[in-house]
Amino acid sequence: MSDTFDPQMPVQERAAHLLVTPGALVQLSLPDAREVVRYMQPRRIDADTTIFRAGDATDVDYMMLVIDGDVTVESQASPTSEGLVVTVLGPGSLIGEMGLIDGSPRSATCVAATDLSAGRLSREALARLMQEQPGVAARLLLAISKRLSDHLREANRKLMTFTQVSRALQQELDAAHAINRRLLEPKGRSGH
Repeated sequence: MSDTFDPQMPVQERAAHLLVTPGALVQLSLPDAREVVRYMQPRRIDADTTIFRAGDATDVDYMMLVIDGDVTVESQASPTSEGLVVTVLGPGSLIGEMGLIDGSPRSATCVAATDLSAGRLSREALARLMQEQPGVAARLLLAISKRLSDHLREANRKLMTFTQVSRALQQELDAAHAINRRLLEPKGRSGH
C-alpha cells in the first residue's frame, strides 16, 4: 500500500486505495472500490465548515470518503450544549454511512478541521450502482454493514464497561450513605 499516498497517483485511484483501508471498507476489493469511486462526486470543503450537524434531517442520504484533510466528529449531550470532539478522522475515513443506508437524522456533527477533499456517494448514485453493477453494490453494502456492525459491537462493549463502572460507583455511594446514616443516628436510639 505504499503507493496509496503517491502524489502522482490520479485522485480516483487514490480514492479507491483509501476506500479499502481499515478506516473505510477493508473488506472491499480494490477493483470493486474503483467501480464505487466512479459513482462518487468529488467535493472540496473549506476548513471550519460544518459538513453536517447532529440531529440534522435534511440532505442526509449520502456518505463521504475523506481523501485529503481531517474531519472532527463531535457529539452533543443536548441541543444547547457545546459539542465534544469524539475523534478526528483523516484520509481513508468514511463519514455519514448510516445516512446513506437509512436516511435518518445525523447522529454526530462533522466539521472540516482542515481543507478537505472528499468523495461523496449519494443514495441516488448507490441506486444506479445497484442497477448497473449489482454484484459490486452488494459487496459494498455488505462491507458497510460489517463496518456498522463493528461500530455497534464497540458501542455495546463501551456501554457494558460504563454499566460496570456505574454499578461500582453506586455501591460506593450506597456504602458511604450507610456509614453517614450510622454516624448521624442519635446515640440513644442505637440500642432500641
